[in-house]
Amino acid sequence: MRWLLVVLLLLAIGLQFVPVDRSNPPVVADFDGPNEVADRLRHACYDCHSRETRWPWYARVAPVSWLVSHHVKEGRQALDLSAWGEFGAVSRAAVAAEMVEEIQDGTMPPGLYLCLHPEARLGEADRVALGAWAASLRPSSVP
Repeated sequence: MRWLLVVLLLLAIGLQFVPVDRSNPPVVADFDGPNEVADRLRHACYDCHSRETRWPWYARVAPVSWLVSHHVKEGRQALDLSAWGEFGAVSRAAVAAEMVEEIQDGTMPPGLYLCLHPEARLGEADRVALGAWAASLRPSSVP
């Protein structure tokens, strides 16, 4: 039993040396929407959906670090708000509508993230403001 604990301890220590990407690439064309919207998005979305991720202490402890890094990579691939300025008007409207839909149905921010970051929870006023912003981006010919 003692040898098993020693082996597990050595394995846990060894895992800490497996490299994990915790980089924040340069911001290309940051979100340029209204400040009220930008503040809400920065508050609830930027850790996974921007190049301005705040890496918490547990993002440096394997194997949790692998999971956090993977989630950030997936989040940036799905939507990178640090490249918002590169989107055309139609793309912005579509992306904003999808963002608001996921926020309204409770998919975003994810529950596990909210457990660790309760300050990222979006209230009803936040959802209403984001919905109004997304609606304002729709081209006038679209109902």
